[in-house]
Order: sequence, then C-alpha cells, then structure tokens
Amino acid sequence: MNGVDVRDYDLYALRDHVGFIPQKALLFSGSIADNIRYGKQDANEFELEESAELAAAKDFIQQKPHQYDETLSEGGTNVSGGQRQRLSIARALVRKPDIYIFDDSFSALDYKTDATIRANLKNQTHDAITLIVAQRVSSIVDADQIIVLNEGEIVGKGTHQELMVSCPIYVEIARSQFSEEEMAKYE
Repeated sequence: MNGVDVRDYDLYALRDHVGFIPQKALLFSGSIADNIRYGKQDANEFELEESAELAAAKDFIQQKPHQYDETLSEGGTNVSGGQRQRLSIARALVRKPDIYIFDDSFSALDYKTDATIRANLKNQTHDAITLIVAQRVSSIVDADQIIVLNEGEIVGKGTHQELMVSCPIYVEIARSQFSEEEMAKYE
C-alpha cells in the first residue's frame, strides 16, 4: 500500500486503511445514519447519501418514515438481509479506505442489485486495493485476477477469460451459474 509492504505497517494503522464488509452484515441498534457513520464518525449528510447511493441503499432508506434517522434494531432485524448488506457496504464506502475486503458480501443481494453495486464500485474503488471473496462468478468476472480454490487448494489463477481456457473447475462453476447467452457474453 503506497509502496509499503503491509507487513511493515503497525496493525492498528493498517486497520485504519481497510474497509471490511463481512458476509454477515453487522448492524447496531441506533439510526441508519449512526450505522453508516460507524465507518466515519464525522461523515456529513452528503457523504452519508453518497455512500448509500453507491451501495444501492438510498432508495429503500428514503422510503423509511424517518429516512436516515430511522431506528434499526440490534442486528438490523427490522430490515431485510439484502438491506443489511447494503448498509454494511455503505459503512465501508463512507470511509473511502485504501483497501476494501468484500467477504462474500454480495451473496444476500439479488443479481440486479449486485450488478448495480459492482458498477458503482468501479468508480469509487479505482484507486484502492479491492479483494472480493465470492461464490458467484458474476461478482468477480471483471476482476484483474481471480484465484480459484478447491478444497483449500489454489487450482487456478488469472482473469475470467484466462480461467475459462485453463481451469476446468472454474469453467464448471461458470457454466452452472450462467445461461448459454451469458456464457457467450463473458467469453
């Protein structure tokens, strides 16, 4: 990061540069704004709305009676799984970290929302290091490098196009997830 090996960073300093979005979104009791601001305590309204829009959360937030002041229950049990995930993504985006780690963070999202967020992320994260752990090929198809694991072993490494030629397991996964039309689009 910035020419410095991350192993040489102080752990606490390194954590300040990372936006981590877990598969299971963690929300706290308090307002939607409080939950997003957990990523950046001094985030202003513009930053809240911008991160919510990038995370495809702005529309459902605006439908809430109190919008950003809407109270969330502990764990966010009063919003859907996809909404929790989008708020968790917004929390990381508001920080604008140098490193994003999406740990299967798109799994609770429908395919359309997943695609919308990934398109939004291209602009937001172009100067950042972005790691995506995913089971959906569509979530990583545009990645610069994909690492395919099978039972904990690396069985393929490369771009989507390279893996479609060199990694039978990746091809099998892609074929199980894409229609023939989608396969042709991504080949």
